[in-house]
Amino acid sequence: MGTVANNLDHLLRPVIEGMGYECVGIEYLGGGHGRSTLRIYIDTPEGVTVDDCSDVSHQVSGVLDVEDPIQENYTLEVSSPGLDRPLFTPEHYESFAGREVTLRFHGKWEGHRKLTGILKKYAEGVVVLESEGEEVQVPFDAINSARLVPVF
Repeated sequence: MGTVANNLDHLLRPVIEGMGYECVGIEYLGGGHGRSTLRIYIDTPEGVTVDDCSDVSHQVSGVLDVEDPIQENYTLEVSSPGLDRPLFTPEHYESFAGREVTLRFHGKWEGHRKLTGILKKYAEGVVVLESEGEEVQVPFDAINSARLVPVF
């Protein structure tokens, strides 16, 4: 998680969780020229409705207006994690062991920009995948983003 996203996580997670939602993760995609996006993923055991997203957006907007942690123009998006749920924390990797995931790397890792496989486990800073019949051990720090592959 980048520094801006990490700071936003510390600021917004308590607000979101205080409203009774799980804060799955926060992404800040700085695009410059007013094209930056602050994306917040929320969840509950019952799922997330449009009204839930609206309520969290309203509350978070108030906090952001007061604290003003982002100096440029940005778009705020609040949504459920969806079928292709992003994985942010080691706990997410542990929870979804056995599921197919796609990992995208910071630049290239072992010649790959991305890798898809069955998530075996997370242990001691390493994500273990089974990809193309082989066990692959990926350092957590090499991963830029990870998402579940939707099952239909």
